[in-house]
Amino acid sequence: MQFPASIKQQTCSDCLSGQSLGFQIRMAFQPIIDWQSKTIVAYEALVRGPEGQSAGWVFEHINDSNKYYFDQACRVKAIETAARLGCNTLLSINFLPNAVYNPETCIKATIEAADLYGFDLRKLVFEVTEGEQIPDKAHLNRIFRSYAKRGFYTAIDDYGSGFATLDWLIELKPDILKLDMQLIRNIEQNAAKQCIVEKTIAQCELQGTRVLAEGVETKGELDYLCAAGIRYFQGYYFAKPKLEHLVDISQISNLN
Repeated sequence: MQFPASIKQQTCSDCLSGQSLGFQIRMAFQPIIDWQSKTIVAYEALVRGPEGQSAGWVFEHINDSNKYYFDQACRVKAIETAARLGCNTLLSINFLPNAVYNPETCIKATIEAADLYGFDLRKLVFEVTEGEQIPDKAHLNRIFRSYAKRGFYTAIDDYGSGFATLDWLIELKPDILKLDMQLIRNIEQNAAKQCIVEKTIAQCELQGTRVLAEGVETKGELDYLCAAGIRYFQGYYFAKPKLEHLVDISQISNLN
């Protein structure tokens, strides 16, 4: 993807001050649970509209002309809000690989935001969703390698719903793999889904990738996934995303 020269010449201060998207964005946070220790190990930052509108509403307003600024603004807003709320766990931020023209350049605003708001860079997780169309997969690989060299965690989100295959999993070697909620739904009753998940877990164990099941909604799903060896979970069964709020461990449902 080619970017206009005017975009490439923007400084990090432009991203920090907030390039106008034509609307404001806010962040909701959903906890990620370590089932073994019964603790919150991370929060995922999820974009919302100015009045709490869904991510779908927000993405209706995103196009090629503002995608770069949107990606940068989401990173900065997630860090700023998490720091203000006192987040001391990992913070997972979604990014748009098609909005990253150069990994080294585009990460500068993120680093400046973390420094400005006092957030530990070592606690950042960058995740890419499978729903994002990736015309240049080598480009995504370069982004992952660049982020890994800087000490950031990387993740593939929604695994099982889009571009990624076991070959892609092997090539990208993310720190975290998030199983898609459609793969999780009623998995205890679906042998085909179980086969996919078991093969995925086996590959992740070989390469040291942690597996996270997202979208967990029932005890049946949780029980099967625990028995399959998964330790990390996210979903309504535990807590819904809260706008500009970090759910405390005492507010997590079904921990016992």
